[in-house]
Amino acid sequence: MTLAVEFENVSRHFGAVRAVDGVDMAIPEGAFFAMLGPSGSGKTTCLRLISGFETPTAGTIRIFGQDAGRVPPNRRNVNTVFQDYALFPHMTVQQNVEYGLMVKGIDRRTRARRAGEMLGLVQLDGFGPRRPGELSGGQRQRVALARALVNEPRVLLLDEPLGALDLKLREAMQDELKALQHRLGITFVFVTHDQGEALSMADRVAVFSAGRLVQVGSPAEVYDRPRTRFVADFVGSSNVLPPALAARLGGPAQWASLRPEAVRIVAPGAGRIDGRVVALRFLGAGTRVAVAVAGPAGAPPVVAFAPAGQPPPAEGSPVGLHWADAALHLMEGE
Repeated sequence: MTLAVEFENVSRHFGAVRAVDGVDMAIPEGAFFAMLGPSGSGKTTCLRLISGFETPTAGTIRIFGQDAGRVPPNRRNVNTVFQDYALFPHMTVQQNVEYGLMVKGIDRRTRARRAGEMLGLVQLDGFGPRRPGELSGGQRQRVALARALVNEPRVLLLDEPLGALDLKLREAMQDELKALQHRLGITFVFVTHDQGEALSMADRVAVFSAGRLVQVGSPAEVYDRPRTRFVADFVGSSNVLPPALAARLGGPAQWASLRPEAVRIVAPGAGRIDGRVVALRFLGAGTRVAVAVAGPAGAPPVVAFAPAGQPPPAEGSPVGLHWADAALHLMEGE
């Protein structure tokens, strides 16, 4: 397997702050790789280390096997799409897309041809004469993509590029980005704090916390088999069960994860444990049902998911909860 990007014990410190702390990471060529984590987790700093906008305090970064420490940012075969798009407002769309080629000294006719091809690729044929201020948020996002892709990078870095879009447009752009990556076959490295984006778009997901890479795997692996309490709680929604409660629910006395959609609401006495409904939250596709169960002091309610078409129990009513043995996932630690 060819690696597009490889981190070997990479750290980046800002004074006493360890923004990236001993990260080992391998990004395969042609992958759609998502770096997921809350603000301050180190994911954007990792992206800047790949691009060359930051230099590591320690460790080695390789891009297609070459030590990136010896390659200046403008000589790395990577391009970045920024969160705010960073388009030049005084230039037309065509000029924005051509800009990188102009800096490289590409002749005007070739620039125009390649920029036109990229605008067609992102479904903006005919938009060349417009200025960024005349475009919608989604259209500006496509221009930023075209400008990054026109230089034919082997790795495209995307720094939360969908964060400024409304929900419907963000979902549409997720589909477009995934289709574009499949069509081009190049490596996409995508930074996001949105779990839904990472799970729905990426081939591989790396979860960051406090400057460390805490888990990497396919979306299904990260969601179904979180290694730590942090991953279970941050990626999607989960019942994170303390050891005493996990033992009471039929598992060993260690931290465990139980996804709400795996928990069925049954009649009292017909499940693994009984409890009382303490809260309901309607979500459109179903209802989240929080059930207080007997357990250690301070243990949170167990949350189940009642899908649409299944009337949820009334608040305050007694219920039973049941799940398959495999649904209770044991974790390595907190």
